[in-house]
Amino acid sequence: MSTWTADELNEIGNADELRLATARPDGSLRNPVTIWVVRHGDDLYIRSYRGPGGSWFRRARERRDGRIQAGGVDKDVTFADSDHSLDDRHSGTYVDPMVAPQARATTIKLLPRTAGT
Repeated sequence: MSTWTADELNEIGNADELRLATARPDGSLRNPVTIWVVRHGDDLYIRSYRGPGGSWFRRARERRDGRIQAGGVDKDVTFADSDHSLDDRHSGTYVDPMVAPQARATTIKLLPRTAGT
């Protein structure tokens, strides 16, 4: 597993939104959805405001592979379980749905992938 570069973290972390495409069973990518991304230190996190029933979230949990685009960065990623230590941190507008208990339960950490991993 690789790590995010400082430039990638800055570009993605400063983007208003992230485009996320989850992988199908054959490895091809689904149509992307637009979601929020949060940077915390050297890590990036996403969550489903619809909770565990959100379609992209279910697919991310099934395959664990996908691709993101944000701030000019286009990167293959692995969807990793979050330790949920950041679940109660929040700021910004339109926050209520994103900090509701069902959404907090879906926090996913994004890990960059290198070719062949």
